[in-house]
Amino acid sequence: MAATLAPAGKSYAELLVLYSDPDTCPAEALAPVPLAQEPAFVSWQQDIPRVYLEMSPEELDHRIAAARARLGSKLVILGHHYQRDEVIKYADFTGDSFKLARHAAEQEGIEYVLFCGVHFMAESADILTPEHVRVILPNMAAGCSMADMADPDDVYAAWDEIHEVLGEDARIIPVTYMNSAASLKAFVGERGGLVCTSSNADRALRWAFERGEKVFFFPDQHLGRNTGYAMGIPLDEMVLWNWRLPMGGTTPEALRKAKIILWQGHCSTHQRFTVEQIEKARREHPGVHVIVHPECRWEVVQAADSYGSTEKIAKTIREAPAGTTWAVGTEINLVNRLAKQNPDKTVFCLDPVVCPCSTMYRIHPAYVAWTLEAIVQGQVVNEVRVDPETRKWSLVALERMLELG
Repeated sequence: MAATLAPAGKSYAELLVLYSDPDTCPAEALAPVPLAQEPAFVSWQQDIPRVYLEMSPEELDHRIAAARARLGSKLVILGHHYQRDEVIKYADFTGDSFKLARHAAEQEGIEYVLFCGVHFMAESADILTPEHVRVILPNMAAGCSMADMADPDDVYAAWDEIHEVLGEDARIIPVTYMNSAASLKAFVGERGGLVCTSSNADRALRWAFERGEKVFFFPDQHLGRNTGYAMGIPLDEMVLWNWRLPMGGTTPEALRKAKIILWQGHCSTHQRFTVEQIEKARREHPGVHVIVHPECRWEVVQAADSYGSTEKIAKTIREAPAGTTWAVGTEINLVNRLAKQNPDKTVFCLDPVVCPCSTMYRIHPAYVAWTLEAIVQGQVVNEVRVDPETRKWSLVALERMLELG
């Protein structure tokens, strides 16, 4: 069993910085260890019963399997591509956020959804499933730093400021990325907008431009910029709204000219990828094909050979000819899994510093065992529930997305 990686004497704040910053996250942190030995546990949900802290991977595996067998068809487990291998193996369905949203909406006859992902995904599953279905997030500390960059009050204030400049009758369609709070999904639903994912952002923007002259896109600036540019919108017709500055740090002239108003948010994992990494991969692996996620910076997407959602990345590599080499710009758990699933190809991560998405990584098997065994005992812990009014308008926005196909 691996020993604890945390240096003795480190404070909570020091550990939190060390193990949530991709620049300092040690590669060994990917090795399966008991929950108590996870260095980043200091920043995770703490009220898990102590009995689970020292359970070995083998014991957790046995207990999870037993609980799943007891629950049978009443339970479905959804797992996002970025989950660690020791969690994703329990999933009935795996995929990106769009695919999992579809799976959640299509389930019949179930009572529980265990969502091995992050909080906004569990919220969407609660919105898309019947009200009697209980949606559970194994670790309530599994959030999303990008989603947190779009505080609802900041978005509401920006919407008002933009309309003060452009006029109350300005034809602006709000589009929110799936990586956002349910309250923001409701916000766009009530104002004629919709939700998108990296799988359908282009279709969502086309839908929006059929109904308005401008798009207010949040919270990921890079997905919005890369999608807009691929649709033929010049960079100078996309303006960045910095929510920290008065009037977003922009000007009335820039707002009037802009086709897309981009929120200043980003994914910390995908922001790590650089043009220099791509150039290095090409030098060291002649003939390599570089594929990246559209949450990467615009210049990285331009330097790559192709880009797409995690689902598209997986499909592209799976269908590629044997003997090809792939440098991938996305989260390391997925890249490692693709390398194992495609032994006839060379698959590696563009980023030399191996680090998982720090919030996705918070779904540890101990939390899975705890939440499942609680259900068996007649309790539901870590339920994610969206209030009725938010649910109503969020569902409108999500159904508009699902109708895009």
